[in-house]
Parts: sequence; structure tokens; C-alpha cells
Amino acid sequence: MVNIEEGIERLKKGNEKFLHSRNEIGDISEAIRIDTAKNGQHPFAIIITCSDSRVIPEAIFSCGVGELFVIRTAGNVMDDSALGSIEYAVEHLDCPLIVVLGHTNCGAVGAAIAGNAGGYVKSITDKIAKVIRSEKDPYRASVINIKGTVSCIRAAFADYEEMANAEIVGALYDIESGKVTFLEK
Repeated sequence: MVNIEEGIERLKKGNEKFLHSRNEIGDISEAIRIDTAKNGQHPFAIIITCSDSRVIPEAIFSCGVGELFVIRTAGNVMDDSALGSIEYAVEHLDCPLIVVLGHTNCGAVGAAIAGNAGGYVKSITDKIAKVIRSEKDPYRASVINIKGTVSCIRAAFADYEEMANAEIVGALYDIESGKVTFLEK
């Protein structure tokens, strides 16, 4: 198991590599696919991120097969399925690092600010709007939303002994520059 500091440092180095590469990603070789099929997955980080097609955690952090356990929901909003996925990765895969990765120009955050979503999307934007309140600046609203998701996860698992060694951190991905900034706790 990778410790928290090593995990964050590995993500930072992977992002730095991504910023300066053309198409390089982590190990996706036949050998790693066969190894993980036979020996299971051992991700070092859980990444909770938006469903936005411009946000590709494996590429952003230069990771390959079996390195990240990725959970994607529009606006990185938590529900029981996402929380269950986190619980599974922590308990059964011994993954101690949970990163909530929001991003700039998030459509879900923008829709929450505008307040005009309908249908099933409204269930997502309502959760975001509750967290960002009256914030109208998209960048600040994205950061507030990330911190809100971190708080939601902490609250959901406050009484889970299995989560005692897990670290939950927020990060913001800039879709234009490709840089990930880890937020202060």
C-alpha cells in the first residue's frame, strides 16, 4: 500500500509529465493487463471526478492499468453509488488516497449557477447549488464544489473505522493548461 504523501507526490509528478508530453500515458501494456487480470487491481488512488469528456484522470496523472480507481459523476456529485464505490476501494483494495478532482469550465457548476436545469440534471445542479450558494464566479464555485464534495465524503464516512487511514483531498484541473492544483485542507 502506498502512503498518502507518496500517492499525492506520484500524482503531482504524473501531472507534470502530462503537461510536457504529447501522448505518453501510464503502462497499458499486455503484460500489465495480464498481471491485473490474474492478480487483481491495486490502485494507489481513488479519483472522484466529473463525467466531462475533457477530464481524463489516467492521462492527467500519467497512470496506466490498475493504478487509479476512477469514479465519475457530473459535477463530481456524491450519491449512494459513488459512496459505495469509495467504500469498496478503501476496504477491499486498500486504497488510502481519495482525490476529488473538479475542473475549470464545469458545465454542471455553470448550470447550478444559472439555475435553469431541468429533468434528471436538476438533481445534480440542486446538490451543487446547495453547496455553492450565491457564488456566481465559475472558478470559485468549482473550488467550493470540490471542497463541498470532500466534506460530504468525510461526513458520510465519519463513523467508519475502515476509513481511519484514508486521506481525502481536493484538486482542481485546469482544462486549458492541463495543470492540477491540490487544494489546501
